[in-house]
Amino acid sequence: MVLKKSLILLMLSLSSTSVYLHATNVNHLNNLSLEEALQLMKRDNLELKISKFNEQMKAQEAKVAQGYNYGKLDLKVQAIRSNDAGNIFGFKLKSREAAFGDFGFSEFDMSGQSNPLPVQPKDLNYPDARNHFQTTLTYAVPLYTGGKLDQYGKITKALEKMSKLDSSKLLNEKVFQTTKTFYDISLVNQYIDNLGNIISNIEQLSNIVSSMKEEGFAKEIDQLEVEAKKAEVESMLSQATYNKELAYQYLSFLLNQKVDSIQAINSLAIMPTIVKEKIQEDNLDIQKAKLGLKITDMAIKVEESNFLPTLGAFGEYGSSDNNPFNEFTHKDFYTVGLQLDWNLFNGNIDKHNLEKSKVENMKVREQVELAKKGICLQVRKLVTEVKSKDAEITNLETQFNFASKVYENYQEQYREGITSISDVIIKQSKELEVLLKLLTVKNDRNAKVFELTSIINKGEI
Repeated sequence: MVLKKSLILLMLSLSSTSVYLHATNVNHLNNLSLEEALQLMKRDNLELKISKFNEQMKAQEAKVAQGYNYGKLDLKVQAIRSNDAGNIFGFKLKSREAAFGDFGFSEFDMSGQSNPLPVQPKDLNYPDARNHFQTTLTYAVPLYTGGKLDQYGKITKALEKMSKLDSSKLLNEKVFQTTKTFYDISLVNQYIDNLGNIISNIEQLSNIVSSMKEEGFAKEIDQLEVEAKKAEVESMLSQATYNKELAYQYLSFLLNQKVDSIQAINSLAIMPTIVKEKIQEDNLDIQKAKLGLKITDMAIKVEESNFLPTLGAFGEYGSSDNNPFNEFTHKDFYTVGLQLDWNLFNGNIDKHNLEKSKVENMKVREQVELAKKGICLQVRKLVTEVKSKDAEITNLETQFNFASKVYENYQEQYREGITSISDVIIKQSKELEVLLKLLTVKNDRNAKVFELTSIINKGEI
């Protein structure tokens, strides 16, 4: 039961992240080194490519925020036809063509014999339809916004930097996954080799049992027990081969290319150098927390700007006529001006928003301290766990060598008729149990080393 449980834990650990199927790729990579794999991953990994697109979008958003400082220039061209009396008179004024006749003066009785005022002039009320073409160029620019536009620009630049930190964090994660998969495959290969040796030993034991059976010193049940043990180990070998295939599929997914084989590496990862000051300077989570604090500082200034006036300037130039672009400069016009906006009271909404941003700033400040202390605690914990795993590996390697010797000794004792085949199989099971435990601890130890390397943002593992 313990043996099966150890096998399940090891295989789950080795294949926990190997649930993705890689995309079909014509190129097959063989004898791939870890360094080559990391370079391919950085170039071709799909998640990293998506993250780079996010960076580019944040960079464009920063440029958009900067663009608001330069104002807005609009060109409007209108082509209108109307017989509406108000429009016709307005069109003529715009075109600088209005005349007294447009008021219907030709219909007034100027003889003095009657009052001309009651007359409803037809020229004014029922004018002929008219075309109107107007071209207008308008420019509006903010002169003072209380610092709001400046802070928005800084915030978007900070968010662009945040997206780069997110990409770096994702890269760290992919380096972690790629490296761990390499070590997983090497560990599985080591496990497969050991199982192959164990199967050879069982076959040797089977030959011994067959020889002794012919001489009458062994029973049929002894042969069956050995065959059952061999079938169990072959099943474990089949499972290990399947998990190796899954690991290759996951590696192919990470690299976005089909990987058939890799170069073997040491089954134990190298422990990184730990420097507390460098961790607090380089750790990406701490960098993001510090940048988040700067963004909340800027957000406070944005809220403070709501208490200040905004000043803008605008200018307009154009020309109108009943024919397009006719006598443009003769009938042109311009308008320039300034506009001041200053909210004096809005139910203290701005005040409460300012207080909220200050509270958010204090919260993020505490989160920065929490991130620093939390990361340091996590590093100390991982270092301790790695040291513990190192000691456990040394102990298990000693146990494995001892179990192998004990099995060989019991096999010889069985040949001499001193012990039973059941005792030999028990010792064989003990050897397998220690092997599985050893490889599981090595896998756990590597995972903690890779996690530690990722935390301190060392770069490549």
